[in-house]
Amino acid sequence: MFKRGGVWWTSVTYKGKRSRKSLDTDDKKLAQTIEAKIRTEIVEGKYFERFSSESKTVNDMMEKFMKEHAPKVAINTQRSYLASLKHLSPYFGDAKLTAVTPKKIYDYKVLRYSEEAKPATINRELAMLSKAFNLSVKQWEWVNENPVSKAPKEKENNERDRWLTDDEEKRLLENSPQWLKRIIVFDLHTGLRIGELLSLQWSKTNLLRRIIIIQESKNGKPRTIPLNQIAFEILAEKSKIRNIKHDLVFTSSVGTKIDSDNLRRAFEKALQKADIQDFHFHDLRHTFATRLAQRGIDIYKISKLLGHKDIRMTQRYAHHCPESLRDGVQILEVGHNLVTVGENRNMSNA
Repeated sequence: MFKRGGVWWTSVTYKGKRSRKSLDTDDKKLAQTIEAKIRTEIVEGKYFERFSSESKTVNDMMEKFMKEHAPKVAINTQRSYLASLKHLSPYFGDAKLTAVTPKKIYDYKVLRYSEEAKPATINRELAMLSKAFNLSVKQWEWVNENPVSKAPKEKENNERDRWLTDDEEKRLLENSPQWLKRIIVFDLHTGLRIGELLSLQWSKTNLLRRIIIIQESKNGKPRTIPLNQIAFEILAEKSKIRNIKHDLVFTSSVGTKIDSDNLRRAFEKALQKADIQDFHFHDLRHTFATRLAQRGIDIYKISKLLGHKDIRMTQRYAHHCPESLRDGVQILEVGHNLVTVGENRNMSNA
């Protein structure tokens, strides 16, 4: 035991390497007591395990997270993790787990806002960090608490309220090449996410039963989607000529899987030609849900078709126009005494 800067330290040897550790006190008797406790933990085999955990960095945690946890989740979630890591690692990477505080997390938010990140993006990145910390607490026993849980989430205000009108749909299809036109129409009648659409395989379609199965949904659970006549005819036509190299339904001109970025670029080009503003490919999914709601399909069915765990997620997609709500009040007229209505009307005119 020795003194440095007015504080007592002890020297600890671990796996052949000597490490000096502060006892965080200038009281010699207290320092001796703490050192004696450390020696006891060494004898019991507890100290080095704890000492090793205290040296863990965020990079260590995220490496273990991506190796052990990430492979268990859906492909889209894995991609989201990789995107989040690009921002989390440069900022938190070399920091010890015990050095990550709510204040450091707040500073990260400030940095991301300066980079024009949206609240939802920041929340998604910190949700990944929080999940990793939870595993570090409950399963790996590297730390005692999750600092991210003490930092409030950012208020999200980026929900879109945009769907395709009938006229816009007509213009969009008129300005799209045939391969893109098929994808657009199919998505308008199935509501698939872009990843689900491009990963759809013939082995997950059943033209006899008129269904498709989405094996890897965003929520991690498979779902079955019935095909209406329009979606069925698209698949029936495409089934006549299949690629022998793989099982994908929608492929590029050379028979390979369509890259999502290439699809978005082609879609944006068609939008420009059709003079359609503020519309994204994902808004085709919005349109699918909105049109169902406007035609009186109940929110529970829409939620199942979209593959949402929480029906509140569905409510942000499904929008009503006044005419679609009219049958909600007209149903009150059924069985009502119209004579009484006439009498009340006469009384109001008197």
